[in-house]
Amino acid sequence: MDADELPLIADSVAFVKGLKKPTVADVLRSAQAQGLVAIQPRCGVGGHEQMRALLLALEEGARPDILSLTIDSYTRLNQFDMALSALCNAPEELNGYPLVTHGWRRGRDLNQAISVPLEVRHGSPLPRRLFETAVASGITSFEGGGISYNLPYCKDVPLVDSLNAYAEIDARCGELAQAGVVVDRELFGSLTGVLVPPSVSLAISVLEAVMAAHAGVACISIAYPQSGNMVQDVAALRAIRSLAVRYLPPSVDVYPVLHEFMGVFPKSRARAEQLIFAGALTARLGGAAKVVTKTIQEGYGIPDASANIHGMRLARVANAPFIHSIRLDESALDEEQYWIEREVDEIVGPLLEAIDLPLAISSAFEDGSLDVPFSASRHARSSVMPCRDRAGAVRYLDAGGLPFSEDVRRRNRSLLEDRWLTADDHERMQLLMADINYFLEPPGEQEFDFVPAVVESATQGSDPEETYVA
Repeated sequence: MDADELPLIADSVAFVKGLKKPTVADVLRSAQAQGLVAIQPRCGVGGHEQMRALLLALEEGARPDILSLTIDSYTRLNQFDMALSALCNAPEELNGYPLVTHGWRRGRDLNQAISVPLEVRHGSPLPRRLFETAVASGITSFEGGGISYNLPYCKDVPLVDSLNAYAEIDARCGELAQAGVVVDRELFGSLTGVLVPPSVSLAISVLEAVMAAHAGVACISIAYPQSGNMVQDVAALRAIRSLAVRYLPPSVDVYPVLHEFMGVFPKSRARAEQLIFAGALTARLGGAAKVVTKTIQEGYGIPDASANIHGMRLARVANAPFIHSIRLDESALDEEQYWIEREVDEIVGPLLEAIDLPLAISSAFEDGSLDVPFSASRHARSSVMPCRDRAGAVRYLDAGGLPFSEDVRRRNRSLLEDRWLTADDHERMQLLMADINYFLEPPGEQEFDFVPAVVESATQGSDPEETYVA
């Protein structure tokens, strides 16, 4: 599909308005106003009819508030010839929907088939063509940022390139907002999904949000990854609003979003269900406008549609009226939120004073004053070493070159068990693996509660947020 075949913005705006259904921004605004959490699954397959059938099945089975188009790896890397070849020869082998290859007319067909809005979830560091095709398809949310969709996934894409690409996308969103259609920009704070410290996640999202707002984006959703410690996770979600007030103009609508646990998932049904519901409950208690759900089959491979439906239904229980009576320790929440915000401020404060923010960000990753743990990229030092404290919250064992005060570093050390501080390198590696596998069952437990892995690429696709690309 050549770029010059795309419709004019006026045509795309008219199409969105003619759909007679809410945009993603409308859904987020409504959920927030009602004190509820919008439900969204992950899904994407290669064939068009299969994708259409999947969306219809998920809508019929669970009544989600938003549906996803997860994009395939070839499209994420702009390898459109490879996507076309796979689509022609073996579409079932694609791990997502190749929207650019299918084209905007088919994108519109998917949009017209369902009653809820769509979001594109992709993992691409350079997604210009994908974005333009999504807009032409009438899709009203586009995930990712120049940092968060580069450093976690890509080996050698210069930050300046991905930041420039997303600057163009954000400027386009500003034009669309002026034309009457608000495109939500979801920022991918989940990053690698592996022991992500809240302040790293939120600092990177704040930087991306500041750039997006400057370009004219009217709706920003900031996604945070469930770590598993409810006090820390609720505090982080609450911090998003406070940070938005501090760093973003009031004209921009900002919504907290929770991504259910992105790490190693338990294999037993009981433990998986507990983790899924805990995520949804965390989203509700933290004031999130949306939760992106997981399934009981995550520990085995690509989930099928029925597991996705079950995951959404389970998450929706957190919207029950009685949930508002559940309370956490407010003093513990306040303390955790204070330190999360302080850490974020210490990371982003010096950068936001720069005249050229993208250049300052690139330089900060070079010298380590910005960092992403376990990054796949040569453009991040990955010298930060996170670990869990005795309550399962994610702390800094080693903050690397992050510009933290001694108070912040001292607090993180004080919350860690002595075994972390006295362990040698081999022992620390064992402790780290235990923290990564924190929710995995003890050996032998899962055999009593087996969830079969149903890998049907014609039914459900993989998420780029769990797929590293070169």
